[in-house]
Amino acid sequence: MLLDTYGRTATDLRVSLTDRCNLRCTYCMPEEGLQWLAKPELLTDDEIVRLVRVATAQLGVTQVRFTGGEPLLRPGLAGIVARCAELEQRPRMSLTTNGIGLERTAAALREAGLDRVNVSLDTLDPDTFQRMTRRKRHADVLRGLAAARAAGLTPVKVNAVLMPGLNDGEAPDLLAWALEEGYELRFIEQMPLDPQHGWQREGMITAGDILAALRTRFTLTPEGEDARGSAPAERWLVDGGPQRVGVIASVTRPFCRACDRTRLTADGQVRTCLFATEESDLRGALRGGASDAEVAELWRKAMWGKKAGAGIDDPSFVQPQRPMSAIGG
Repeated sequence: MLLDTYGRTATDLRVSLTDRCNLRCTYCMPEEGLQWLAKPELLTDDEIVRLVRVATAQLGVTQVRFTGGEPLLRPGLAGIVARCAELEQRPRMSLTTNGIGLERTAAALREAGLDRVNVSLDTLDPDTFQRMTRRKRHADVLRGLAAARAAGLTPVKVNAVLMPGLNDGEAPDLLAWALEEGYELRFIEQMPLDPQHGWQREGMITAGDILAALRTRFTLTPEGEDARGSAPAERWLVDGGPQRVGVIASVTRPFCRACDRTRLTADGQVRTCLFATEESDLRGALRGGASDAEVAELWRKAMWGKKAGAGIDDPSFVQPQRPMSAIGG
């Protein structure tokens, strides 16, 4: 098992497939100038499947989330999913995406074995979308969401980040839309993972702000800790349920004590936390001839050293050098 010194067990693996993206969201990437990983640095399809096999067969991982960058830009994605679905210890598989390529890929991914998707959409307004992402692709995301729902990649979850002066007034409208469309909406606090390192806590929209805005139109009933488990989102029943809304408050309501995640970057580094400043190299071990048992032991050692928390509130907190697009969401 992937245990740490605080008694937590990692059963949820996040696998970044690429650091590239076809959007340039203001809170995630600069408009230009990021240096992409060279192809030889990326894990190959065989290496990804092997590491997922090690994780599920030897380390107790039961859930795999494919991320990026934008994972739909990874050639052969459906093949990776299909091969992971054939593993003896088959994990439950999901995908976090900006949704732009889902209209053409959703059915194939479902057929390959993907269970569900999370799609990022921060606004209902095409002009605001263009300002936030620096791309004119709002309609593509909406079509991708509909395609995911039609393909059975459910529950379809929508992730939204609210930014001051851009979409900070849209929380109630986003929830009303998600309820009507049958999507499960989750708001995510902006995190200190921007490449410009310009994040300021004083300027962010907090979970408290979001909930106050939602309560101007909806009645929210907390689901409680028992229903939440190790999930990052606190969830509320909307107007008595059964539909729900979630808030992932990594900054103001950290959930580190229940964390069950381990992460692989697109270049094969283990990260114990989204905000970790250290990594452990599995790609080098794979290419150096290490056995599965040796890779598993390296992974265990990496996770044993996981810190108690992200430490965002600590005066000594240092933002990771890698931005979100290079870590994997």
